[in-house]
Amino acid sequence: MLNIVEYRDELAAHFHDINAEWISTMFEMEDVDRHVLQHPRATIIDKGGDILFVEVEGRGIVGAGALKWSEPGQLELTKMGVRPELRGLKAGEFLLNALIDRARIMQPERLYLLTNKRCEAAIHLYAKCGFEHDAELLAEAQHHYARCDVAMSYRRQS
Repeated sequence: MLNIVEYRDELAAHFHDINAEWISTMFEMEDVDRHVLQHPRATIIDKGGDILFVEVEGRGIVGAGALKWSEPGQLELTKMGVRPELRGLKAGEFLLNALIDRARIMQPERLYLLTNKRCEAAIHLYAKCGFEHDAELLAEAQHHYARCDVAMSYRRQS
């Protein structure tokens, strides 16, 4: 059974470790990654964003994801990952849907994400859940991360 868990400061280490693992495995940690992962309250929560976790009954916290205001009206879905040994349980999809639901409550003008082509499974999941490739956003946002070569915006669904 999967459950969504709200951010609490004592869960910050899970947010850090889950994301540092996938970023370090696939890419190189950038200064912006380190800063956000080491200071989630200051960089996300205290600025009106949110962090959610997915918990598997009997296994604990297995995934994390954040909604971070990048500028007024612009909400970035960021730092989302699931522990590799527990992939396949649909925890990522469960978490992504919870983050989208939370974003709807936050009412951004645009919900978007930045990623890399190497994250094929994640890109497929994002598309399945309503995100579309956005070339204009990519041109605007490419400088945020050295690894960014894909940008997607959420297509509002009625």
